[in-house]
Amino acid sequence: MIENKIKTVKQKFGIVGNSTSLNHAIEVAIQVAPTDMSVLISGESGSGKESFSKIIHSMSKRKHGQFIAVNCGAIPEGTIDSELFGHEKGSFTGANESRKGYFEVTNGGTIFLDEIGEMPLSTQSRLLRIIENGEFIKVGSSKVLKTDVRIIAATNIKLKEAVKNKKFREDLYYRLNTVPIIVPPLRERGEDITLLFRKFASDFSDKNKMVPIRLNNSAKNEIIKYRFPGNIRELKNLAEQISILEINIVDGSFPRLSHQLLFADICQKYLVFPVKSKYTEDASFKDNSSSKIPHES
Repeated sequence: MIENKIKTVKQKFGIVGNSTSLNHAIEVAIQVAPTDMSVLISGESGSGKESFSKIIHSMSKRKHGQFIAVNCGAIPEGTIDSELFGHEKGSFTGANESRKGYFEVTNGGTIFLDEIGEMPLSTQSRLLRIIENGEFIKVGSSKVLKTDVRIIAATNIKLKEAVKNKKFREDLYYRLNTVPIIVPPLRERGEDITLLFRKFASDFSDKNKMVPIRLNNSAKNEIIKYRFPGNIRELKNLAEQISILEINIVDGSFPRLSHQLLFADICQKYLVFPVKSKYTEDASFKDNSSSKIPHES
């Protein structure tokens, strides 16, 4: 049963949540994994796209081969071809020896190309050749080499718009988008937010030998309303920031007044809506009437 497979994947990769959109994304990853098709994973920054690439690799026939994750947006345009495809000695200033690129090193395995939308057009042409016939040429060489690599790409931008704006090759887009996986943003996952908060708070407390913090019902209701533009990364940061203060929010009570006020400051900074702290009343997340939760552009 697919439900059992989804549950097993969640346990193996530490994925927390039960939202329908999350389960659907995992189901697609499970179904496409045994094939050798290219996959395009779309989702906002911090939503957990790399986890899906690892799911696909681990359940594929290439699971014993190498898995390399490459952030295309973090590699300078002048060196990305060398990083991906390798170079020959003397091919450019500083190339004191020949070097194998990721596509040669990962032969028989899987390459995860994150932020594929940031890849230069010239590099996109090279990538298309690998997808179509498994061929590439090192920088500074004329010799055609072969490789057998599965490509999983991810993007946090709308590639169709990039295609329209001539910033991304249309043929490459359709080659990569054979099987699309949409990773939902955290704000659309409902109760998953409180489950994740509890996990991050628990992990942090175990690591630092602290009592894990807890949110009361008012706090849970408010945290679910927040849009979390930074997604899971932002939620993890919030849980750890509050945990550092050793705040214990149980039935609206706080062990120390100073921490209560600091908690209000953190909520203002990280959750945007201000907290109205009352010494004898519920001091959980409280939304000022004048404050509004911002929407992402």
